[in-house]
Amino acid sequence: MDMSAKDTRGQGAPVARRGWAHAASEGARQLTAGALARAGFSDSTLVLRWAEIVGDELARVARPIKLQSDRDGAVLTLKCEPGAVVFLQHETRSLIQRLNAYLGANRIARLKLVAGELTEALELPKHPRAGRSPGSENIAGAPLSQALQRLSRRRKG
Repeated sequence: MDMSAKDTRGQGAPVARRGWAHAASEGARQLTAGALARAGFSDSTLVLRWAEIVGDELARVARPIKLQSDRDGAVLTLKCEPGAVVFLQHETRSLIQRLNAYLGANRIARLKLVAGELTEALELPKHPRAGRSPGSENIAGAPLSQALQRLSRRRKG
């Protein structure tokens, strides 16, 4: 039996596999790299290590959103809590020194501060029944069955 020109399995060529599952990190890495590149961050470490670079106090009130290269140096745009803009204006010089110590000498020339609400990563609430047995819920210090009986009496008059 002779092979057709389309059949390449006999020649040892790899067969393209479709529909195989991949790790979620493979797609996430490509998507985030593209988004960071559009914002001007060729290296993602500035965004990922922001709290380590500037400190926890500043990281709570400001985040980097854009990096624009200029002939005199880069301009880093920070989104800040509205009440923290004045504070950050006074801290600009020391903040630029910290950033340049991390990124390289004279990399950041200026900071642009944009006021806006920062979205915090929300912690998941605790499950309401964690550690409780069914029927042990208290309403104003009384078991549920007693609270329902009081409600029944009040409705009757």
